Order: sequence, then structure tokens, then C-alpha cells
Amino acid sequence: MAQTELKRELANRHVQLIAIGGTIGTGLFLGSGKAIQQAGPSIMLTYLIVGIAVFFVMRALGELLLSKAGYQSFTDIAEDYLGPRAAFITGWTYWFCWIMTAMADVIAVGVYVQYWFDIPQWVPAVICLMILLGLNLLTVKSFGELEFWFALIKVVTILALIGLGIILLVIGFKTDAGSVTVRNLWEHGGVFPNGVRGFLFSFQMVVFAYVGVELVGVSAAETANPEKNIPSAINKIPLRILFFYVGALFVLLCINPWTQLSAAESPFVRTFSLVGIPIAAGIINFVVLTSAASACNSGMFSTSRILYNLSRRNQASPQLGKLNRNHVPANSLFISTLVISAGALLSKLIPGQAFGIVTTISAICFIWVWGVVLVCHIRYKKNRPDLHAASRFKAPFTPLINYAVLALFAAILVIMLFADETRPALLFTPLWFILLFLLYSMRSKKEKKEQEISIINT
Repeated sequence: MAQTELKRELANRHVQLIAIGGTIGTGLFLGSGKAIQQAGPSIMLTYLIVGIAVFFVMRALGELLLSKAGYQSFTDIAEDYLGPRAAFITGWTYWFCWIMTAMADVIAVGVYVQYWFDIPQWVPAVICLMILLGLNLLTVKSFGELEFWFALIKVVTILALIGLGIILLVIGFKTDAGSVTVRNLWEHGGVFPNGVRGFLFSFQMVVFAYVGVELVGVSAAETANPEKNIPSAINKIPLRILFFYVGALFVLLCINPWTQLSAAESPFVRTFSLVGIPIAAGIINFVVLTSAASACNSGMFSTSRILYNLSRRNQASPQLGKLNRNHVPANSLFISTLVISAGALLSKLIPGQAFGIVTTISAICFIWVWGVVLVCHIRYKKNRPDLHAASRFKAPFTPLINYAVLALFAAILVIMLFADETRPALLFTPLWFILLFLLYSMRSKKEKKEQEISIINT
């Protein structure tokens, strides 16, 4: 008998580590090098500002998810408070931005494996996809276990870096780049060495660094005891932001003057090399490899669940709403994996630009999704004061904080328009939304016509 409901097999430790893994990835391990070159030491402020904004998005999402037992994800929320058109656009947009992110990550896996083995990039990329597909087809618990260990590797690496940095600061260690000291934060051109312009241009990569935090919401339908696990995971986000992002960057910039870091390499590799760890490059290459595999794994999970959810609302093929005997949306998983593998050809066609374009489009689309969550919460609080009053997980400072965060997101999009690297993707992305708008209009007209024919025939 065909299964029709997702199974709640994600335990609290899975949800906690999914939340951590979702907020620690290539944006921090790789993208932070570029962001540091743009903003200098003020990059810590950028991460803090975006992190606080993301936390309030997550608090709004948490309250909304727990306000109704039937919610599978935030696309269901969008349908209730903004209508089916908004749900259609948001659902497909979320699928699209995770597809774009997973494309970059699966190719990155191939590049990282070449560090050890001289084989074509596509071989480890395909092997990685097949392994992840096989594990995701088993049970949602398999996904949870895989993300648990992937996230644990990231956490251990950052903890090691922070611990090492504190020791070096205390003993006054000297590297080839100079002394390890907090004075490195302001002695090389100040905290804002490239002025306000450099600080503002760093926001795009920092936004990309936070994509995936909302996976707590996507996994809600498969979380055991969501009333306990979701608030627990969300409430720990601020501490994680301060510790894993701001803490790691603080240590990096104390060990390395920001002028010594390159946008072309991971600042983590540079740091471990400076302190005399000979196998640093190999260690960080392994960490970044698992980080890319983790992001691709998250992409496969989230895109398959989004397609399943769209199908259940008749906004995608009914075949995509079928579950296998393990309660996994296998057809949706196959389709998403196929698109990810096909889209990976971008890295061959435009190898020097693919990562930048994909991450910018992804960041823009995530801003849309996060913005929809905030707008839905505003409507929820206005239209359903009874649910808000009864909520055990009320989002704080609403609705004023919702408007403030929406204004920040709008400002980031405007900033992208003035940066040469992000402008092309920003101008291209509206075409995606126009396409979805037209597809929904065509679909609505077709359904209306079929209903009229059905009425006539009866």
C-alpha cells in the first residue's frame, strides 16, 4: 500500500545538529575569505547583523509552524496567509535556490577530491550524488544521522580553531605574519579599512553563509515532538551565531592580520598553516569536502520535501507526492538529484563565474523566502490574534522587528545592485519570479476552464 504521510523520525539531536549544520557551510569556510577582503575586521559586525535578523525570522517561523499541527513547511503557511499564488511562487523558489546551491556544492566535492586523487571532477561528484541519494532513499533517520556526523565535523573544527586561538592569544604566540594579538583587529587600516562601501558589499556573501538555517522548518513534518524540539533548536541560534561565526572570525583575525588573507583561499587553511600544523591543508580540505557534501545532502533533502509538498497541494505532478515504503518522497528525490547533476555542467561552461552567480541567486531567493515568513507572521498576528495569544512560542518584538528585518533585506538587495559581481545575478533573478507568475496564471486558467467544462457536462 502506498504511503501518504511523512514519518516523524528526526530526534532532538538530529534537529539540533541539522540547525547547526544548516548555518555552517561553504559560506563560512570558503566565502569568509572574500568577505574579509571586502570588509576587513568589520566582517564580524556583518555576520552579527545578519545573524540577528535570521534569528527573528526563525522565531517568526517557529511560532507559525507550531500554530497549526497540519503545517508541513512554510509554503503551507504562505498559502494560508498570502494565498495559493504566493505559496506556489515561494515553494518553487525555495526548491530553485537549494538546487542552485547544491549544484555548486556537488561540483565542489569533485574539486576537493582532486586534492588527493588525479581523476576527473565529475567522477567523485557523481559518486557523491549516488551515495547521498541512496542514503536519503532509506529513511529520514538516515538523513538525520548523516547530517549529525557532517555537522559534528564542522563543529569540532571550529572548536579546535577557537581553542587554539585562545591559547595563542594567552601565550603571545608569534607567526610568520606577526604576533597573535587583538590589536590585529584595528592596526591594519582600522576596523573599517575599506570604508562603509566595503562593509556593505560584504552582506551578500554573509547572507549566503546563513542559508539553510530554515531547514529546521522544512524538517518540521518529520520531527518527533516538534513542540519541544523546534523551539529548542531555534532558541539556541543566537549562541551559535556568536560562537561559531563571530567567535571563529575573531580568532582568525587575531592570528592573521586581515591583509594577509586571500579571497582565493580558505582563511581556515591559512590559519592552521601559520601556526605550524604541517597537514593543515589536508585537514581543512577534508572539512570543506564534508561541508560541501553536507550542503548537497541538505539540498537533496529540502528540494525533495518541497516537491512533495507542492504535489500534495496540486501545484506539481501527483507522482511527486508518492512516498516509498520508508515514507520518503522517492520520485521527488530522483527528480531533484537529476536536476542537480545536470545543472553541474555550469561549472564547466563558466568555471570562473559559476560559484559567484549561483551563490548570489541563492542568496536573493532565500531573502524572498525569509521575507515571506516575516510577512506571513505579520498577517498571522493581525488576522489570528487568538492563535497568537494561545502560542507558547511567541516571536518577540513583533510586528516592529518584522518590518525592521524586511527593511534590512530590501537594503541588501539594493546594495547588490551597486556591486559589479552581484549585479548580473540580481538583474537575472526577477525573470524566475516572472516565469513562476506566468506559469501559475496559465495553470489557474486551465483549472478554471476544466471546472467549467465539468459543470457543463454534469
